[in-house]
Amino acid sequence: MGDDTLFWVCRTCGVEHAERVQVCAICDDERQWVPATGQAWATLDELAAEGVHVTTHELEPRLLALEAPGVGIEQQSKLLTTEQGALLWDPLGFVDDAGLAAVVDAAGSSRTLVVAASHPHMFGVQVEWSRRASAALGRDVPVLVSEPDAGWVARPDAAVRPWRGELEVLPGVVLSQPGGHFPGSAVVHWAGGAEGRGALLSGDTIFANPDRTSVSFMRSYPNRIPLSGQVALRVAEHVARRPFDRLYNNFAGVIPADARAIVGRSAERHAAWTRGDHDDLT
Repeated sequence: MGDDTLFWVCRTCGVEHAERVQVCAICDDERQWVPATGQAWATLDELAAEGVHVTTHELEPRLLALEAPGVGIEQQSKLLTTEQGALLWDPLGFVDDAGLAAVVDAAGSSRTLVVAASHPHMFGVQVEWSRRASAALGRDVPVLVSEPDAGWVARPDAAVRPWRGELEVLPGVVLSQPGGHFPGSAVVHWAGGAEGRGALLSGDTIFANPDRTSVSFMRSYPNRIPLSGQVALRVAEHVARRPFDRLYNNFAGVIPADARAIVGRSAERHAAWTRGDHDDLT
């Protein structure tokens, strides 16, 4: 009988695997890449010995950023806290005592804690976060995985629970699936964010651009594969169903204000370029 506590982390994407396979399927896909040097794996102990550790800082009241430089895609995880509980969004590909303490403290002794990711690139070590938090809190911590993308889970576990469509995980905190980047690509609408004006945690379903006044819609960011204009418009229409003034992507990108309108304008711009409306400028 195998040891289900032993697992491996893909050094390229940072996603946990129950088995050390020849190639990580998430990386061996047109949206990602396998390094020219080949597949490489690490354990959490090896990463810790290399100096990897979790850091936290506040983005706004009740929203913390968690980072672990040197692991995988190096996403910025978001820890959203409400009076009723907490959501760990886009979990890191590494966990240590300091990171776990931040998450457990956010959940408190009697409140809900949920782990979820926007899409498979952001699964990180989601099962490990759940197992350690469950042990610390003395109660189950579910890992919510978008049903259309459940086939990408490389470390199955009883904590993994599929969901589809829309799910209110905490009062005022709603997961939904506009799709796009992956069929099940998800976002979080947080009604209490941005001082009550609403915030969207969009992963890279909708990616905040460096200019802070536009966003992008892509099938692959590293390989520069765009989505169609129709899909960009669909994603923008989906998230426009609820008000939000601020948007956070899965790194440090943020649209600080007017984000709902910016998403709509960016989708229209994307659609116009993919239709060929501006070919005279090329």
